Amino acid sequence: MICVIFEVKTRGFCIMNDRPHWNWQQTDWPEFRFDRSKVDALEAEFLRQSGVFSGCIRHIGEGDLEQITVELISEEALNTSEIEGEILNRDSLQSSIRRNFGLAADGRKISPAEQGIAQMMVELYREFDAPMCDALLFRWHESLMSGRRDLANVGGYRTGSSPMQVVSGPLHDPKTHFEAPPSAAIQAEMERFMQWFTRTSPGGEAPLPILTRAGIAHLYFVSIHPFEDGNGRIGRAISEKAISEGLGHAQLIALSLSINRGRKIYYELLERSNKGNEITAWLVYFARTVLDAQAYSQELVEFLIAKTKFYDRLRGQFNERQDKAIARMMREGPSGFKGGLSAENYIRLTGTSRATATRDLQDLVEKRALVRTGALKGTRYHLPLCRQ
Repeated sequence: MICVIFEVKTRGFCIMNDRPHWNWQQTDWPEFRFDRSKVDALEAEFLRQSGVFSGCIRHIGEGDLEQITVELISEEALNTSEIEGEILNRDSLQSSIRRNFGLAADGRKISPAEQGIAQMMVELYREFDAPMCDALLFRWHESLMSGRRDLANVGGYRTGSSPMQVVSGPLHDPKTHFEAPPSAAIQAEMERFMQWFTRTSPGGEAPLPILTRAGIAHLYFVSIHPFEDGNGRIGRAISEKAISEGLGHAQLIALSLSINRGRKIYYELLERSNKGNEITAWLVYFARTVLDAQAYSQELVEFLIAKTKFYDRLRGQFNERQDKAIARMMREGPSGFKGGLSAENYIRLTGTSRATATRDLQDLVEKRALVRTGALKGTRYHLPLCRQ
């Protein structure tokens, strides 16, 4: 039998078979199945790299560690928001994170979105081992939805009668990528989710390996989709919480950055995994993504240490134009300014003349603040601490 259902909130028609279509409709929900042997080696590599990262962090001074913590948390906040199509201001976000940590910050005006994600991420870092409960998730949701006036439920689970669906395509022929459980079932589903999260924790009755638990937690949560908005961001935060709980300390990891770099695959695997409860492919993807994030975090820490030494060596030696250009290049992180900085880039960034740009760049090369490659029109400038 084929049924056609018209839903105003999903902007069109949805055609569904009467057989179970989504994972939460299956008789084995939420008993996720997977091949542990496919993930074991990835779990072991994660633990090995975690030891390397922790060793690196231990040799960093308190001031540098504060900077690195703010940088990594802001990187994560920027990327988890960008995955959902929300672009935040990096400087404002870092200022808000510093305020939430009680650190010195400038007095710039910060948007509710930046304040909210900063508040949630700092709480996640500081209180990673807080018990999973409604109150915790509601606080996170209130922070994320700060300033929103278009939602019926802020700081509470959704209550609408219409299906919660992810739909794309034209109105006359939409494609439904996912449909969540009805609102009436959310409280019971979330109670079961939180019981599972506690039971599988390191001190629980049925502990799971770190990446396995974090990967399942993300998929399980977003399959329930308990909030009107913000489910992806909260789901990724839950994964990071699970990782930190597994390691026994707050973990600085660029998970959302790694997901954002390949978000097409992320969404494809989420969609595929929402249709059944055999999730080996999802867990392998998730574990590899965490390892990529871990490697980037290590690289970023090394970059930030080198950045601190760079400014210590050259403090007070840049004019205003040079300082602006160097700061812009630094914002690109370990990968550096894409393609290198050209004289034309420098002129656009600083608004100066070509002759002045030539003198400024030559001076930066002589001070070993930049490395010059190429010749004539192909001349490019790179930071000595970035990959070329």
